Amino acid sequence: MAAPAAFLLAQLAAPSSSHAFPGFKKDLTSKRRVKIPESEFKAGPEGLKYYDVSPGKGPEAHEGQRVVVHFDAKCVSGGWNWGWWWRGITFITSRQGLGVTGGNPLGFDVGARGAGGTLRGLDLGVRGMRVGGQRKLIVPPSLAYGDRGVGEVPGGATLEIDVELLYIKTSAQGARVKLIEG
Repeated sequence: MAAPAAFLLAQLAAPSSSHAFPGFKKDLTSKRRVKIPESEFKAGPEGLKYYDVSPGKGPEAHEGQRVVVHFDAKCVSGGWNWGWWWRGITFITSRQGLGVTGGNPLGFDVGARGAGGTLRGLDLGVRGMRVGGQRKLIVPPSLAYGDRGVGEVPGGATLEIDVELLYIKTSAQGARVKLIEG
């Protein structure tokens, strides 16, 4: 028993490099997300701000089309009852799900209100995106959950949404899309 423990302690005390642990070939810190200054964001409609992380090379999304996206949403500021410990924590994502297959992407009709639509800020944020593109949105409360909030999201919360446009459904016989209603 002493030999494995001594080996582990020697490995932990070794200098941090890929040679200390031969199974690790990548530096994990290089994958951390870099915070984009708000001054880099472009002004969108109705107070929305956006930053194209990756522009994409496919067709462009327009009003009236059915789009399919993956997204991660987190609060960046909120109302009077908003605790500092929640700031920056993802409260909803389409990327994680049960099992090994991951989450279900969100499908919605761009420009639709009510059934078939989605959060107004997300709807406005995908317009002009190209398939394969990734965009970061800063969504004001008026385009999110307003002054009332919903669930864990307090009233007056500004959201940050990372969105990736997966595809645009072009025909009624196209790929199936699971709607997530909330």
